[in-house]
Amino acid sequence: MSDEFSKMFRTMMEQGQEMARAFNPAMENFSFKGFENLIPTMSKDFMEMWFGKTFNRDGLDAKTRLLVTIAALTVLGAHAEPQLRLAIRHALEAGAKQREIAEVIYQMSMFGGLPAMTKALEIAQGVFKDLDETE
Repeated sequence: MSDEFSKMFRTMMEQGQEMARAFNPAMENFSFKGFENLIPTMSKDFMEMWFGKTFNRDGLDAKTRLLVTIAALTVLGAHAEPQLRLAIRHALEAGAKQREIAEVIYQMSMFGGLPAMTKALEIAQGVFKDLDETE
């Protein structure tokens, strides 16, 4: 690996960590090493796809990215329950209000249907309740 490529790759990984912190401050010390045990290139590929050249800080902010993610996961329905829970938690950490999250889910009823919307709202209410109990 050339010095120039190494520098570019380190910069990309630093930008990825910065974006991860914007999604959730608790991810500041998150390590992708565990992923490397599963698929050696997965962490590098995901960092590039999610936070590298594909997405950049000049585009959408973390809150908006997470609201868009919640919309997509809502349309997927019950297939994405764990991912939806995580996205809702991260959206709240990024500054989204509970009402904004609910509005995004309501909006998706016309694309994913009422059952998908209802399930997503149940999931969101569960996350809100869990967070209220821990505070």
